[in-house]
Parts: sequence; C-alpha cells; structure tokens
Amino acid sequence: MTYTLIGAPVSLYTGKVRGYLRWKNVAFTERLSTREVYKADILPRVGWSVIPVVIHHDDSELGETLQDTTEIIDHVEAREPGPSIYPDTPRQRLASLILELFGDEWLVIPAMHYRWAYNRDFAQQEFGASSHPHLAPEEQFAAAEKAVGFFSGSVGGLGVNPDSVAAIEAAYEDFLGVFDAHLAEQPFLFGGRPSIADYGLLGPLYAHLLRDPKSGELMRRLAPRVAAWAEYTHAPQHCLAGDFLEGDEIPVGVMEMLQRFAAQQWPVLKATSEALKAWSSEQAPGSEIPRILGFHKVELGHGGATVTTDRAIIPYALWMLQRVTDYREGLAGEARQSVDEMLRSIGAADLIDFRLPVRLQRRNFKLALAD
Repeated sequence: MTYTLIGAPVSLYTGKVRGYLRWKNVAFTERLSTREVYKADILPRVGWSVIPVVIHHDDSELGETLQDTTEIIDHVEAREPGPSIYPDTPRQRLASLILELFGDEWLVIPAMHYRWAYNRDFAQQEFGASSHPHLAPEEQFAAAEKAVGFFSGSVGGLGVNPDSVAAIEAAYEDFLGVFDAHLAEQPFLFGGRPSIADYGLLGPLYAHLLRDPKSGELMRRLAPRVAAWAEYTHAPQHCLAGDFLEGDEIPVGVMEMLQRFAAQQWPVLKATSEALKAWSSEQAPGSEIPRILGFHKVELGHGGATVTTDRAIIPYALWMLQRVTDYREGLAGEARQSVDEMLRSIGAADLIDFRLPVRLQRRNFKLALAD
C-alpha cells in the first residue's frame, strides 16, 4: 500500500480524507487510532495527539508524515495521476476553496452541537471502541469518558450554549435545504465530479451529522438527497469519471451557499484577523500561534434567527482563508474580474481587497507565523 491512513470512524476529518482517497483510487490501508497507535506512531511522528494522520510510504525508511486534511489531499493530488478535485476555471476554483473553508471551519459548529446534544452515548461508545478495541463494550464506554468530556466541553468555544442553540439549528436546517435543492440538479457541487469543496462539506455532514443516529435521522428526513450524497461521496468508488460544469458555471444552489459564507463566517474571519494582527505585533517571525487567541462576540444563525454570543478566537481558519486570497491574487485580467464579480454578488465585496495582517505557515504540524 502506498499510503496508510490513521484515523477513526467517529472522526470528522478522517471522514473527509477517507472519502477523498477512495474516490482518487489510490492504494491505501487504514489503521485504527488506538491508544497504542497514538503512543507508537502519532505522537513520535506529529508531536501531539491528533487524527487523521497519513503516512506516504515513499523511498525513505519511515515514510513521509502528513497531518492536516488539506495538506494530505494536496500531497496526493500532486503525486497521483487521474482527474483533479480542483476545478481549472477561476470562479469554480475560488468557490471550491471558500466552501472547503466553510465546511471545515464553520459546519463544525452544528456537527459538534448535534453530536454532544443528541448523540452523546453513541459517540462515547464509538470513541471507546476506537481507542480500546480489545475491551468489552461496557469497558470501552467507561474508558472513553475522559475524552468525551474534553470534546463535549469544547462546544462552548465554538459559540454553542443554551442561548445560541436555536440559531445554530436554524442555520444548519437552512443549509440542508439549500444543499438538498442543489442536489436535485447536480450530483456534486460543481457538476459530475467531486471537488475539494465536496470533501470539505463531507467531513461534518457524513462523519458527524449523518453517521450519528439522531442527527442522521434528521438529515434523512429534512434533506434525503444530502444524506444520499454523503453516503455516496464517502463510499468506495472505482471509476474516476465525471466533469465539472462547462463555462465556469456556478449553480444557483452553490451561490446560495456562498451567500451564507459571506453572511455567517466571513464577519468572524475578519474579526479573527484583527485579533491575529494585535497578537502578532508582539511576536517574532516563525512564532507558533496558539490554537485560541481569547474570546470575542460573534453573531451565529441565519436570517432572522440570529444571536450574538461569545466564541473562541480560532486563528486556524485564517490559514485556509489565505488559500482563498492567494488564489485570487494569482489571477489577472478577465479571470480576476470574473471572481470579483462573484464575490460582490454573494455579499463579500470586501474580500476583494482583504489582506491578512501576517503571512501564515504550517510548521511541525502546527500553525505559525511565516519566517
């Protein structure tokens, strides 16, 4: 096998990578992230407890270690033959980068909320089965209590609290409606081939919101096409077929998703950028960036169902935003005019001239200021 994927069925980001590797038809094997695997493989290679981890078995003795889902996918895209999940045309490419960011860093809010509000016992059993597969089921459940306490306790940092739950659920159900209507017209976001955006959405929508039983029932009832898309996009596939829509077309449903990015996530990204600017002004180049830079007030929800609440300032999303701005900056002429027109039409005109206050990099599997 060329690649080894270390992860777990219960893991949001493992689901994203697994679905991609299956579609790409690369040779890989999957190892469960047991406690022993964390000690023997993940911690020595990465330095901290995180999944998924992919090992590319190249010519070196230990192989190359990859960790972030976007970096894993880009690594495979650069080295393996076959169709790419990145559209070639400017508007589709920019839209796909934005929606990967939206899936990875924004849909994680309902994904975490529904898991720990409605699926806690199921998730705890899954955590126990992944980390302690040799134990009896009741022992697995008990052994996972500490990990479950950590993950369930983290929802407050995402802005989930009794005052915001109704707004979060309303925004999620609105998104499901938009996506379900789109899937009546196209099998994937940009036509007949999955894009990086499809896999960005797949992580939260499959591994948490469909696979967990209570939220899975909700998705199948409210958005049966989304449920079918998640199952199909995650399942093993053996034919690299399908094309993106011609003419750089952005379907109506995708435009509506982009509008929700502009209304919901984009203001938080701008506020996060301001916090990073203040923090980085006192740091040396190359400094590691904390996972949280304090807290700020944000608005969650959609349309009339919104609430202002406290949320952790999470700078990691800015690294993915940098991919968006870098791509736009690399365009010129009609291509740049075309994407700028799209940004204006979704309500994100200020993204056109937006610049991050500092350059970001991933170094030693963590976010850092550029050297």
